[in-house]
Amino acid sequence: SQHDVVIISFFVLHSSLHLCALTMTMATRILVALLCSFGALQTFALVPLSPNTLSRGANVSPFSQLYMSTPPPSAETEEMITTDNKPSEEWELDCYSRPVLVNGKKLWEVLITDSTGSFRYRKALPSNQVNSRALRATVEELMDKADVKPSTVRFFRGAMFNMINIALSELEVVGRPSRRTIALAQWLEERHKDIYPNMEGYKKTMAGMAGGPAFLDVRTPVKMPDALRGEKYAFVALPLAEFLPGGDITEENIGVGRLCPIDPDLPADAFVQGVVIFSNRAKALAAWLAGTEVAALSCDLRKRNLVVEADIDTQFLMARLNDLQREEGAAFEEGKDTLSGLHFVCVQKGEDDDPEGFWLLREIPTGI
Repeated sequence: SQHDVVIISFFVLHSSLHLCALTMTMATRILVALLCSFGALQTFALVPLSPNTLSRGANVSPFSQLYMSTPPPSAETEEMITTDNKPSEEWELDCYSRPVLVNGKKLWEVLITDSTGSFRYRKALPSNQVNSRALRATVEELMDKADVKPSTVRFFRGAMFNMINIALSELEVVGRPSRRTIALAQWLEERHKDIYPNMEGYKKTMAGMAGGPAFLDVRTPVKMPDALRGEKYAFVALPLAEFLPGGDITEENIGVGRLCPIDPDLPADAFVQGVVIFSNRAKALAAWLAGTEVAALSCDLRKRNLVVEADIDTQFLMARLNDLQREEGAAFEEGKDTLSGLHFVCVQKGEDDDPEGFWLLREIPTGI
């Protein structure tokens, strides 16, 4: 049963390499058992998980406090919501028009939160004040009032890159174009679902225009540096409970990686799909991934590519997929969809080594 074992399959870049199976433990590392093969892709049922693994589902992340109350639908100029979550020096920002007309003009909003969701700040901008000067003043005023000043401000909106970049360049923060804005994306999803449709002036035809349809994506992945490409890759799965309070995967044992916030509504007994990269240059690869603002891994089933999504719109080609690997990629994508885009990537050197970097990621949905 899927609750008793972790099923994985794997592939290698060269047929001469031994294939490997990944054993998930409750310790702070991921152990790997190397199994000899003749170049054929196979699937293995591994060691049963600890009976305590799935019992942690009753625990709910403190991040859930963020969703206890929702502000009433309104186009008021400014509002702030705070929670008991620990403040972070990493802020997330969006400035864009919403699917609402106010006095016949588009509603423009500045949304700012931090990576832990300790606060949510919203400000409506008159259409004639949508510029870098007004945005800089808004962020600067919020920084002056904050108990914990931001060191980094991430923003994912490519269409607003120039304006946001100019505004942040005049402040004492590092502006990072990045799709690693999970707390902000969660907030935007809520507003598009529960707030904007109930506001006076809402226009359904304007909703979902922020992101184009997938079939218009004509990006070509950039080849990863040869010196950083992994020798082996494995599709794997871990219980979601491992990432919840009381689980064994924490900020202390993920190397240079990051753990994104988890939606408390996800089923705690679910399995999170992921990819493990094995490399003799694991430390360098993990450092490189950290520097690229890695946002997601995706399997392009049509082009048969395993792709790293980074910063705002960059793609790196990690590996090509054959027919059997494509099937595993399809299962990987299906698992992501089941958990609202949640997945992970792990980089480690060998079977007995701790991860040099472990990232719990979530794809930002389109149309927000």
